[in-house]
Amino acid sequence: MDEVSKAPAFIQGMEYWPLREIPTEGGSVLHMLRADAPHFSRFGEVYFSECLPGAVKAWKRHKEMTQNFAVPVGRIRVVIYDDREGSPTRGTVAEYLLGRPDHYALLRIPPMLWYGFTAADDAVGIICNCADMTHRPDESERIAPDSDEIPYRWAEAERT
Repeated sequence: MDEVSKAPAFIQGMEYWPLREIPTEGGSVLHMLRADAPHFSRFGEVYFSECLPGAVKAWKRHKEMTQNFAVPVGRIRVVIYDDREGSPTRGTVAEYLLGRPDHYALLRIPPMLWYGFTAADDAVGIICNCADMTHRPDESERIAPDSDEIPYRWAEAERT
């Protein structure tokens, strides 16, 4: 049976790192990733992806790229599905809630895992992705959010 987890690092290769938020008088300083961090590999590019309430951005996987997600604005539910041959967590679906104030963390997604995300609240969420390589269209794959290939239903998740 597939398992759904709200706990960090449930799928093999996934990493979840709480991040520092330093309160200052004019607004917080939010750490994300440093070159001397144990989970840093290399720099490729940084981009931000906005997610509007009710929108689902899914499913996608990268063949080579490792992604490092943090959510500095809003809260976003990130869902990961492992269908990798030979993986001990094959068939597992895991949910991760990212964002402030209680889940400011870095989610490290290795290659070959399907992922998608949606705003967890009625507000816009913004994911920052510090990827370890620059984007190449031939390096990723996509399937529809309601694909039967992945045992997860976004509409059902919205009701829970």
